[in-house]
Amino acid sequence: MMRQDAKFPYVKIPEIDCQILEMPYEGKELSMLIFLPREILDDSTGLERKLLTYEKIMEWTSPEKMPLTDVDVRLPRFKMEEKYDLKEVLTRMGMVDAFDQAKCNFSGISAAKDLYLYDAIHKAFVEVNEKGTEAAAATGMFMCNSSGNLKQQYFTADHPFLFFIRHNSSMNILFAGRFCSPE
Repeated sequence: MMRQDAKFPYVKIPEIDCQILEMPYEGKELSMLIFLPREILDDSTGLERKLLTYEKIMEWTSPEKMPLTDVDVRLPRFKMEEKYDLKEVLTRMGMVDAFDQAKCNFSGISAAKDLYLYDAIHKAFVEVNEKGTEAAAATGMFMCNSSGNLKQQYFTADHPFLFFIRHNSSMNILFAGRFCSPE
């Protein structure tokens, strides 16, 4: 378990019985948002059964709702990698011609007449360790300044949690994941 004492945007949301911590990346263009439920009944976070909409996530994690707070953070090291075959999904959604060498038409993006898609793969990668976080091509370091405070909050991720990586200026969620087996 990694440990860091610092000031982070932090809030408790009674509506979903959860703490939310924002860990900005160096440069503050991206942030990791961690949703840590107070109680766990099984190997899920329990948050999956609640109505977590994009609008609610944006409301709860808005800068006005998450004041800088002294937080003692304990977070497991983890690495998650997943590969998805999108060809099947895209063809079921109606994108058939792009994969058919005889029917495809990519003249708008290339002069080559024999251009077609033969596969579509999405690969996601997230790693969190003492050096920071790496998510696909986005790399960052957590910033730290330590000071003692009686109003310090404790954020111990020793049970399942949800995490999101957000592009801060656009408020777009770039990655989302669920971690279920802390160290």
